[in-house]
Amino acid sequence: MSKHDCYTCGAASAMQAFKGRSFNVSFKQMNRMVHSLAGHECTECAEIEFDAPSAERYAQAGDELIEDAKRVMADEMKRIRRKLHFTQKSAVQLLSGGGHNAFSRYERAEVEPPKPLFVLMRLLDRHPELVRELQAINECSDINTLLVQKQLQRES
Repeated sequence: MSKHDCYTCGAASAMQAFKGRSFNVSFKQMNRMVHSLAGHECTECAEIEFDAPSAERYAQAGDELIEDAKRVMADEMKRIRRKLHFTQKSAVQLLSGGGHNAFSRYERAEVEPPKPLFVLMRLLDRHPELVRELQAINECSDINTLLVQKQLQRES
């Protein structure tokens, strides 16, 4: 097995050849395994350098994972919105305060939804009864009551 110096840590003759190994590609807590890769690993710092064909396959798997994840997220946004009987416009007004076509762009995978919005949509999917609570919170009646109290305190 041939060895050469590590480009990352500079350790002399530390790069140990490997082949047939599997590595995980991850994107936003989503994972995909890529099998039968070859290259070199540093015995000192564990840096990995893939050979050219393996690097190409690993990069392609990463690109595909990102595209698949975006499509799955877009499909989930649409499915959940429909399940909750929201129009795209009402979803924006109630949930995000974004632009008028924000949900359309999320659902076409043109733009990724902000993580808090995606998490909220998934929470509402599991607990649709929370929609009423969300609507009540958006009305801000409790906040307006607090504002009136604050004004009365200042005046007294």
